[in-house]
Amino acid sequence: MEAYEYINSLRRLAQNPYVVCSDGFRMSVQASEDHYCTPRESGCVAYTHVEVGFPSEADPLLTPYIECPGNDPTGAVYPWTPSEVVETVIARHGGIVSGRCPAGVYPSRPLSP
Repeated sequence: MEAYEYINSLRRLAQNPYVVCSDGFRMSVQASEDHYCTPRESGCVAYTHVEVGFPSEADPLLTPYIECPGNDPTGAVYPWTPSEVVETVIARHGGIVSGRCPAGVYPSRPLSP
């Protein structure tokens, strides 16, 4: 394997750390050629739809996108969730305090007192 192939294989394995909101809500937000997103490729400038996974609690805004309705919402994947929905979920939970979202998802930050 050439060095550049090895480096690219490591990039494909890299995942965004969980998004953690100011109220403690957590979820995985991913986008790459290996995830359910649009466009379905790695390294895009902006994604219109992303893969959400394993939220710490059910959120009604995510429910329409659950992969297998009827499954435990905290153990589920939410494929092709619109980026705007993810932004709204983060805002409803007080903004992002840690973690990272894919390009094209612009999460709000908590308001300072």
